[in-house]
Amino acid sequence: MLSFLPGKMRGYLLLLLFTISTIFWVTLLLSVSMLRIIIPLKFWYRFTSRVSIMIANSWITCNNIGLRLMHKIEWDVRCNGELKMDEWYLVVSNHQSWVDIVVLQKVLLKKIPFLKFFLKKELIWVPVLGPAWWSLEFPFMKRYPKDLLEKKPHLKGKDIEATRKACEKYKTMPVSIMNFMEGTRFTPEKHKAQNSPYKNLLKPKAGGISLVMNSMGELLNKIADVTIYYPEGPGTFWDLLCGNVKKIVVNIDIIPVTDEIRGDYVNDELFIRRFHEWLNDFWKKKDDFIENEFKGNRVKSHIA
Repeated sequence: MLSFLPGKMRGYLLLLLFTISTIFWVTLLLSVSMLRIIIPLKFWYRFTSRVSIMIANSWITCNNIGLRLMHKIEWDVRCNGELKMDEWYLVVSNHQSWVDIVVLQKVLLKKIPFLKFFLKKELIWVPVLGPAWWSLEFPFMKRYPKDLLEKKPHLKGKDIEATRKACEKYKTMPVSIMNFMEGTRFTPEKHKAQNSPYKNLLKPKAGGISLVMNSMGELLNKIADVTIYYPEGPGTFWDLLCGNVKKIVVNIDIIPVTDEIRGDYVNDELFIRRFHEWLNDFWKKKDDFIENEFKGNRVKSHIA
């Protein structure tokens, strides 16, 4: 433990460690991806894909160790349901800070298949991380704005079709697809601007989760519903690096995927209405849980 050092010094040291770790592990990932391309055989593809996941897990583990060495964070985690490595999951969570990604990677590491995010196609050009996401076969999607679809209706459903093709590879290996249903980080300003009916959440966006279900609905077995709460308020990533995030509370509910949320979100109007009803009810229960359980300080501690 290096907690005796000043907070900012620990922050800079941890940032340096994360940078070195990222460059090292991404270099390995790209090397494996090149070998995957050079030898286009199915068994080799499956092997190198598993090696890539092992590298990514090592990357996350290294970052977790660095965080543990620098700071003492109280992790209060509970899970209602069984987590398995051989299931396909849709992981949904509330979103307050970039720290949420670190939290999700820590609490779910090697408990369910490696987390993958649906990313905008443009993000592949992000330095270092873009190539890493490509190496790990994150699904890059191209969304068409409503005004373009009105002018060119033949493009309707093309984004789902392209995403479904990108997800074909997941049939041979269990995966967890992560989605922040609010679409952006919660802030009081955004909450007020939206006139959100929820006390602790922004309005959920149906587009992301419907894209996942349309692309992978037949594969997904369960939903891992994650609720993250910071008793002292959500800090920035820099706050985490400097040790200003003292306690993190996480609740995980495992929910079976039913036919209620499987369907054609593009053409079936009846299903679309039913899906929105399910989504709003689901989000209301999450909001009530945050208000009554987390803010009411009734969550029992299970230190991870």
